[in-house]
Amino acid sequence: MQFFGIGIHIIIAIFFAVHAVRTQREMVWLLVLFLFPLLGSIVYFVAVFLPSMRLDHSAAKAGRALQAGLDPGREVREAQRAFELTPTAHNQMRLASALLETGQAAKAAEQYDACLQGPFARDAELRLGAAHARLAGGNAAGAIALLEALAAEQPNFRPEQVGILLGQAYAAAGRQDEAGAQFAAAAQRFGSLEARAELAIWALANGKPQVAEPELQEIERTRKHMPAHSRTLNRELFRRVDAARAQAR
Repeated sequence: MQFFGIGIHIIIAIFFAVHAVRTQREMVWLLVLFLFPLLGSIVYFVAVFLPSMRLDHSAAKAGRALQAGLDPGREVREAQRAFELTPTAHNQMRLASALLETGQAAKAAEQYDACLQGPFARDAELRLGAAHARLAGGNAAGAIALLEALAAEQPNFRPEQVGILLGQAYAAAGRQDEAGAQFAAAAQRFGSLEARAELAIWALANGKPQVAEPELQEIERTRKHMPAHSRTLNRELFRRVDAARAQAR
């Protein structure tokens, strides 16, 4: 495919070259991109561009956490004001999310449930947020109903998040075999720190050290080599793992 006589692979290479210059990468990347535009773009995307996007996401998450620490009620106030001025479904979902972030699960669930009665009732983000609120508020059965329907209808929507949350809901409802299956599937498919941690925590709580041990070893290896800011972002997850390990001893 060509645009204005220029191959699409050249356009992609130019895009990555601009990114390399703006982010002050080594100039050898420009040589790679223009000598081997297709292969060079693939290598640059995997080696530089994608990791930088993840870092930006982590930085944004850290920024939100810092803001919440300085003024924990700010987002709730702003979301409440926006909803009062313009009572749209979008603003109501923003209010529900803000309430959930500040630990007001019952109020968040009320807002989410109201949204579920409207025209966006099938929206995946809405149902995921509502499931979070229901589970945080102690309504595991309600969370399971939402998540099972969401996973069945939209299996490609955030499968890791949906699977882990469904596992947590199963565990809270006492359906331990189903919880373990969800956590194991997430850990095997995605291999993320969160998935491994949830599987390890579940296994320790259910007397399955042989399941927990490989995950704990991988978690410790990741923690050892993780940058300080990443350890800070995952502090609560590590705290839960350490608490589960201490309780199992």
